[in-house]
Amino acid sequence: MTQLKIDQINTPPGFIDLGRGDPDHALLPLEALQLSAESYFATGDRHPLQYGTEQGDGYFRRDLSGFLAGAYGLPVDPDLLFITAGISSALDLICTLYTRPGDVIFVEEPTYFLALRIFQDHGLKIVSIPIDQDGLCLEGLEGNIIKYQPKLIYIIPTFQNPTGRTLPHERREKLVELTRQRDVLILADEVYQLLDYTQTPPLPFAAYAGQEKHVISLNSFSKILAPGLRLGWLQAHATVIKRLAGCGLLDSGGGLNPFTSAVVRNLVASGGLDANIQKLRTEYASRLQAMGAALNTYLPATEWVIPQGGFFWWIRLPGMDTAELRCAAENHQVGLRQGSLFSSQQGLRDYFRLSFSFYDPTQIEEGVRRLGDCLKDL
Repeated sequence: MTQLKIDQINTPPGFIDLGRGDPDHALLPLEALQLSAESYFATGDRHPLQYGTEQGDGYFRRDLSGFLAGAYGLPVDPDLLFITAGISSALDLICTLYTRPGDVIFVEEPTYFLALRIFQDHGLKIVSIPIDQDGLCLEGLEGNIIKYQPKLIYIIPTFQNPTGRTLPHERREKLVELTRQRDVLILADEVYQLLDYTQTPPLPFAAYAGQEKHVISLNSFSKILAPGLRLGWLQAHATVIKRLAGCGLLDSGGGLNPFTSAVVRNLVASGGLDANIQKLRTEYASRLQAMGAALNTYLPATEWVIPQGGFFWWIRLPGMDTAELRCAAENHQVGLRQGSLFSSQQGLRDYFRLSFSFYDPTQIEEGVRRLGDCLKDL
């Protein structure tokens, strides 16, 4: 069977790829970014065209901290923010500075499959920790830490990719305490923290970052503004910030994305970012509802838990290898992502992930209908 050319950014005409985990082009705020850029250009300030401050522009961090304080409902110190080129870049930098080939990293099972690629690039030994309906399982975790001596624990605590599950406050507290005792660094990928639709999540791991040396909160503008900006931030203890800002990469190249920071800054300070997030929450809530209705209608034999935020449905189809389902579905002009992608052990073969972020409700229904037709044929 010929495999269609379908990846993160290329989808054939007429094909509905419900596996895509990126925002709909129609939801990318071109006009708002244009106004923000014009506001910057009107200042005549050439400093953002120069090598940037290693930690990130101070004015941008100040305005970003104000936005985050309002979003989280707690103070955010701009001196504990570090501007990145997105979460992928931040993960790569942290692995460079805090690990060596052969070191162990704990990940959730399942987890974001492209993060696994970054860890593999660094030669890390990946050990999976199971999750349940409430996220990362803490039972037996201390024993595994003693056994494997991991350097890092990578988690997606809020509206997890791919399961949509959220780690409760009590587990967050216990995990922070455990990693403090055992000297393990938590990498909390909190990219979906602000995309809640029907459930308010617990406080982010960012709330611990200022006091805890073992917590790094990673976040990005990719899901709340535009992925092409390649702009994000992390929040961490002052000792972590100092180590990141003093690395050779930044010593040579300066801070990450000073120009993009200047373009986005006015959008953050003016309330435009918050307005965009409110718009996304409304739109994505509608799409989530549309996918739920379509799953009930066209895929009644599948099992799932309704997500409360984020981008994804994690669906089980007992008795089916979803890698084979993905190939068969392409003949029906619809895409998904098989469960084994999200497993470091090549497990989870009867699961698959669908996303509601890239298509409108009508297209979502049509895509799920095609998938239902595919299952009938099988």
